[in-house]
Amino acid sequence: MNSNVENLPPQVLRLVYKEVSALAADPPEGIKIYPSEEDITELHTAIEGPEGTPYAGGVFRMRLVLGKDFPAVPPRGYFLTKIFHPNVGHKGEICVNVLKRDWKAELGLRHVLLTIKCLLIHPNPESALNEEAGRLLLEDYAEYASRAHLLTEIHAMGGSSGALQEPGDGPQPKKHAGDPSKRAIAAGAATIAGATGSNSSTTSGTSSSNSTVAAKKKTDKKRALRRL
Repeated sequence: MNSNVENLPPQVLRLVYKEVSALAADPPEGIKIYPSEEDITELHTAIEGPEGTPYAGGVFRMRLVLGKDFPAVPPRGYFLTKIFHPNVGHKGEICVNVLKRDWKAELGLRHVLLTIKCLLIHPNPESALNEEAGRLLLEDYAEYASRAHLLTEIHAMGGSSGALQEPGDGPQPKKHAGDPSKRAIAAGAATIAGATGSNSSTTSGTSSSNSTVAAKKKTDKKRALRRL
């Protein structure tokens, strides 16, 4: 999506920059902010699935896009992580009143993020973008929760834990001491070498013993001839 930085008045850009900086320094609980230095009009975030919901344990990536008429017009919200939710469309678009008729310029981005997080706790089937999710929420909550949890496990639990992480965070690949197959070959070669060395020692010892026996027999034969 194209940037709207050039379309927004300087005073609006200053206010946006100030609010985004404040959000990054002190984000709402369970929400991580990833501001972009290149495009302040597109804010990437990550929301931790609230406990007690089918989304618990998941981390859901989302973005807010500020249009050229912001703040007179509300930002648009999109889930980047696939989620089964009545108010989230198949392309990730979010339907919530604060991003539509209830929007007021003074509400700010923090209020938007908190509202979207609350939407994970209290879905609104009356304004469903995902009709199947809205129907199941009303008619068969157990099936709805099962479907929502399944997609959470598949798409929102990529890490070893549900903790919010920076893009570069997380465990790094372990450094192994060489290729395991090469180590196995080396170990096998050492074993063979040891066995060969052992056989050589045995063979050498046997040859030495045979030579001693032959010499002794030769000496005994000479002594016997002298007695004759």
